[in-house]
Amino acid sequence: MINTPRGTYDILPEEAKKWQLLENTLRKWCKRYQIQEIRTPIFEYTDLFQRGVGETTDIVQKEMFTFSIKNKENSDKDDIKSFTLRPEGTASTVRAFINNKLYGQPQPTKLFYMGPMFRYERPQAGRNRQFSQFGIEVFGSDHPSIDAEVISFANHIFKDLGIKNVRLEINSVGCPTCRQQHKEIMMNKLAEVREELCTDCDNRFERNPLRILDCKNEACKQLTQDAPLLSDHLCSDCDEHFKSVQKYLLALEIPFHINPRLVRGLDYYTQTAFEFMEDSIGAMSTICGGGRYNGLVEQLGGQDTPGIGFAIGLERLLLALDNNKTTIEDDYGIDVYAIALGEEAHVAVLKMIDQLREHGLDCEKDFLNRSMKAQMKAANRLKAKHTIIVGEAELADNKAIIRNMETSEQQAISFDGVVNYLLGGSK
Repeated sequence: MINTPRGTYDILPEEAKKWQLLENTLRKWCKRYQIQEIRTPIFEYTDLFQRGVGETTDIVQKEMFTFSIKNKENSDKDDIKSFTLRPEGTASTVRAFINNKLYGQPQPTKLFYMGPMFRYERPQAGRNRQFSQFGIEVFGSDHPSIDAEVISFANHIFKDLGIKNVRLEINSVGCPTCRQQHKEIMMNKLAEVREELCTDCDNRFERNPLRILDCKNEACKQLTQDAPLLSDHLCSDCDEHFKSVQKYLLALEIPFHINPRLVRGLDYYTQTAFEFMEDSIGAMSTICGGGRYNGLVEQLGGQDTPGIGFAIGLERLLLALDNNKTTIEDDYGIDVYAIALGEEAHVAVLKMIDQLREHGLDCEKDFLNRSMKAQMKAANRLKAKHTIIVGEAELADNKAIIRNMETSEQQAISFDGVVNYLLGGSK
């Protein structure tokens, strides 16, 4: 028997219902915020993630699924292209924004994506090598109110889903001007303990020392607990922007905690960075993370365009739902279950439900020649609103018994009148 690859899993029909209901909730809120869907390729040129996500990040250094393909139409042995399965959604969305000249449309541009991502890392609860993300990206505005709007969107999602123990942490990671000043101070401070830092942090020391604050190594946390914080070295523009974001969040009555060590794990962030935490899912308690990335569009070859967004790990979100014992309203159930008793009855009811489906009703019938009792159990299990019952007596009279499963009332309706009766009675 061939098993699923490590770090992947099957989503079976009952679980898929939860996914569909969750996805419907996300789409509902996207419509309310006028955020439109974008679907990007599942793999991109490797350069996109190296330049966009950042070469000092764990994603680029350790976690990408990368493969090379030779151009078969070119005999040149050096014509080999490197591709990577997308490890996150922002870089691909920015690339699509540039390639398709969406900057030429009225701004801001609000986009959302939903689909599989891939990272090679140790599988654990809420983290797989193939996982699903929902994310939104907003381009074209550097106004702090859009930061608050993006955070508000995520907050509404968690409230709508009934996830109660969510807390918001925010910080400002500044701009290139204040980052450079902080980098020099940071390097001078950490030079004393550089030899004691982990290998990853030692590699980050010259290129992006701010990322050292994001290290999960306990020894590094202790060594950097007195490190200078970027929030103490913000330029006037970044400081004013961060204060304005807080003002808008207070106006929206969204509680938040300022975490000066929150820097996020990707190099493209500027100014506002935020995370929504939910402790019931264990050590990987971040269920939503995002922030502003004002230089990324230009870095990937586009015009200077501000941007902000976030991503939610859907597996972690479903895990939080289970741990909170909350359920998404289940709108599943069918309109009609057809019960056939005898071979000729199967012909009659198959024709009826085919017509009903054509008119927009959800229908099912028995295909196993089970007893009347077993078929009624199946109708109840599927939450059928009505059953159609056809046996020998009904065939002789050219009529079907239509039962309302909620009231148990039933009527004999001519075969020709079943469709009209159920279309009126099921509204």
